[in-house]
Amino acid sequence: MSRERRNVRVHMLLSEQEANIIRERMAELGIVNQSAYFRKMAIDGYIVFLDMDEIRELTRLINICSNNLNQYVKRANETGSIYETDIEDLRERMDSIRDQVRKILLEFSNFSQ
Repeated sequence: MSRERRNVRVHMLLSEQEANIIRERMAELGIVNQSAYFRKMAIDGYIVFLDMDEIRELTRLINICSNNLNQYVKRANETGSIYETDIEDLRERMDSIRDQVRKILLEFSNFSQ
């Protein structure tokens, strides 16, 4: 894939306050390349930044529940029974995960409006 050659220079002046605001917004998004930031903003008008921390935490919780479920099934196969407290614990964890998924989906739906 060849890189597009950029040979058109754009010059603009900013006040110190405007420059500071731009630097702050870039820092919030984790962007260090000012030219890339300006190009993206000029072409698209906005930059989407997704904070994936909640998704990572959700994935971690799902993995824990999956591991617990596997342990419960193994115990049930070995003993022929399963503890009601184990099932209730798993149900509570799944309710918590469902609540987090709803929160994330609500945030995404607010973003798309």
